[in-house]
Amino acid sequence: MLSLLDLLRRIDAGQISPQSAVSHCLDLIEAKEYTVRAFTHIDTHAAASTEGPLRGIAVGVKDIIDVAGMVTGMGSPIYRDNVARADAAVTALLRRAGGSPIGKTTTTAFAFLDPTETLNPHNPAHTPGGSSAGSAAAVGAGMLPLSIGTQTGGSVIRPASYCGAAAIKPSFRMLPTVGVKCYSWALDTLGLFAASIPDLAYALAALSERPDLRLPDDRAPDSGGDLRIGVLMQDFAGAPEDDSAAALDAAIKAIEARGASVTPVSAPEALAAAYGVHGVIQDYESARALAWEYDAHRDQLPPILRETLDAAQHVPAAAYDDARRTAHHARREAKGFMREYDALITFASPGSAPEGLAVTGESRFNRLWTLLGVPTVNVPGFRNAAGLPVGVQIVTGFGSDDKALRVAAFVEKALHARL
Repeated sequence: MLSLLDLLRRIDAGQISPQSAVSHCLDLIEAKEYTVRAFTHIDTHAAASTEGPLRGIAVGVKDIIDVAGMVTGMGSPIYRDNVARADAAVTALLRRAGGSPIGKTTTTAFAFLDPTETLNPHNPAHTPGGSSAGSAAAVGAGMLPLSIGTQTGGSVIRPASYCGAAAIKPSFRMLPTVGVKCYSWALDTLGLFAASIPDLAYALAALSERPDLRLPDDRAPDSGGDLRIGVLMQDFAGAPEDDSAAALDAAIKAIEARGASVTPVSAPEALAAAYGVHGVIQDYESARALAWEYDAHRDQLPPILRETLDAAQHVPAAAYDDARRTAHHARREAKGFMREYDALITFASPGSAPEGLAVTGESRFNRLWTLLGVPTVNVPGFRNAAGLPVGVQIVTGFGSDDKALRVAAFVEKALHARL
């Protein structure tokens, strides 16, 4: 894959210019896009900034996020001519940091479940996941060093696991969602995809204006002697497939070999209860966030979304309010539970990317963490016997994004050394 930090080192050394770094990505897109189909729009004349921490870095932006002058199509024919007049807040922050929004990446319709035309870069017969399909596939295919996606259930971490990219869903609202099409205002969270955890840490630090998120010298720690990591199986979300079980086992063995303290843990009942209400909150809010599209263009909505919104019209406000109370209680319980560990490690996806393009996979190992608003990181490094990547997921307490990145970088380095 294409490393953001490697590109910046080459720019700093005078080996390439920021513009040549962006042009290189355009060449890679031209060579690979036909077999991946990650983009809805490509700016073939994208210019590079010569200043800022992300100078020379070409970035893909999920097509529910506004980029001034580009169509925000939202994966739907309803918005095929919807040219954005202004940047979303995150796009503006990207430009301020020197990054170049080079194009729009595919999204499932309104970031739900109906699949896109994007193919998994490791095997085109398999899904790349969703809803941030294009953002995950573009980085996984080595076309871009950085892309932006969103997660309401598992739409950043799951496709990253399937496509072999590093990814972070940061703490809720660390990155602003102004100018991003809403599906669920209590759940929608912006996230990033990159080639490695140090790349992610650098990019998130630049976009969020939090330099302390960067890893020291952009390197992962060698020893885990000071780390206490809890292994959470998420029994409330069902059993994993063999590939995810094998990925988690490999990661545990790798980090134990480097001195980390690893302990099996069980989640408090409040967290399992919160897992059960994610769908209530998502459905109630989506019925309102997409009220105009449903009322005026229901027949143009794809089948899975249309059926879901049909049912969502009947979620009572009382059930929604109860679900919010359950989620609020779980967030309080999670603070104490997660304080006992530096991080939790768990499954990033049910397994490797499913074969076929009719489905985008399940978010059952991601939903709870989205609801709680805590940072989660997909750590790549494991592949199954067929060569498909499968990630593991690192989870920390709310606001502990720096710790999530540090632990994830340690796990990534341990996995690469062992596999």
